[in-house]
Amino acid sequence: MSSVSWAPVRVVTAATVCAASLWAVPGPAAADGPHGIDDLRPAAHTADPAEAESRLDGRGVQFRPRPDVPELPEVTALSWMVTDMASGKVLAAKDAHRPLPPASTLKTLFALAVLPKFSQGEVHTVSLEDLAGIESGSSLAGLREDMPYQVADLWHGVFLSSGSDAVHTLASMNGGWRKTIDDMQETARRLGARDTRVASADGFDTPGQVSSAYDLTLFGQAGLTNADFAHFASTKRAQLPQDGGPDAFTIQNTNRLLVGSHGVRPYDGLIGVKNGYTTHAGNTLIAAARRDGRTLLVTLMNPQSGGRNAVYEETRALLDWGFEAAPRAAAVGVLPAMEPDELTGEPRPVAHRPRPVPLHKAGIAAQTDGAPFTRYWWFLSAAGAVGVIGAAGLGTALWRRRRTARASGGGESESGAA
Repeated sequence: MSSVSWAPVRVVTAATVCAASLWAVPGPAAADGPHGIDDLRPAAHTADPAEAESRLDGRGVQFRPRPDVPELPEVTALSWMVTDMASGKVLAAKDAHRPLPPASTLKTLFALAVLPKFSQGEVHTVSLEDLAGIESGSSLAGLREDMPYQVADLWHGVFLSSGSDAVHTLASMNGGWRKTIDDMQETARRLGARDTRVASADGFDTPGQVSSAYDLTLFGQAGLTNADFAHFASTKRAQLPQDGGPDAFTIQNTNRLLVGSHGVRPYDGLIGVKNGYTTHAGNTLIAAARRDGRTLLVTLMNPQSGGRNAVYEETRALLDWGFEAAPRAAAVGVLPAMEPDELTGEPRPVAHRPRPVPLHKAGIAAQTDGAPFTRYWWFLSAAGAVGVIGAAGLGTALWRRRRTARASGGGESESGAA
């Protein structure tokens, strides 16, 4: 057989090999990420594959050591968390879900539940009924019976003075103490705060009332999405009432890390949020700070060192560590993102989504599900390719043989016979 007669065989063979390679290595082989097919799974789109595994349910300190990340500072608090607000990455934590009494940091949940319900300019005259039931020893803003206050005055009393009189007044406006507690519990549920049990709207020590560093971090995160919350949480001083008058006086935020008092230096870039203290809870603090375009949130509960400013100094140390470590630290968990509800405007959690899958991978991803129809489609495509390429090759070979025969004076004409 001449060399020309082998041409169709070679063409068909090459086409068959190409088609077989397509069948043997379907779409995922084209994935160009460092982990091949695994790149198409949502968890593979975190900054570090190890970060997909949350450690926040673990006991003790949770931290992923890396050579280029500084060691954690010494912290004596029973529970704490350090969170990068933009990414939701929890950089480090200790007993994040440990149930502990929250003291006045629970007022952040009170604000989330009640703050959206009243205009800041609305005026309310405080009554004796509003102030009923305040526990002895509670912090007070100094509200006076039969005196009109704007709602904004009452919130200054809540955030700056941690005033139970302001909380009781707003709760009365909200429908009562019991209803407000129910509203707070529902808000905690909506935000995914599974450790919080509300028994007193102002955070006063009450049997059964607990929260956790994780839940308080959720409350701080959600609060900072509300412009009014962020304003009150960062206010250092205010006049009460703000319209002035002969009975007006100045109140100062009790968060020493914000204002700088009682031997505590103010923290550069601190946004604020909320501090608390009771005999049973010890000192508690939710603190947000911003530096160089990065916002960190630290929640710290009940330091054991015995120092009067331990809650502020340990928070300072964790913030300093966080700003240094954040660019390179691996997460031990990820908080849900917060976005406003379409109907109410109140914050609600949404899962942090993976980075968008590039278009070329999106098509490949559809084939990783392993549907029989998909494989069948691949087979038909390969078979079609063999048929088309083979036919083209055979036609070319026959044409060449006819030209050769004509040149030598024998065989069929170029037009062929009918």
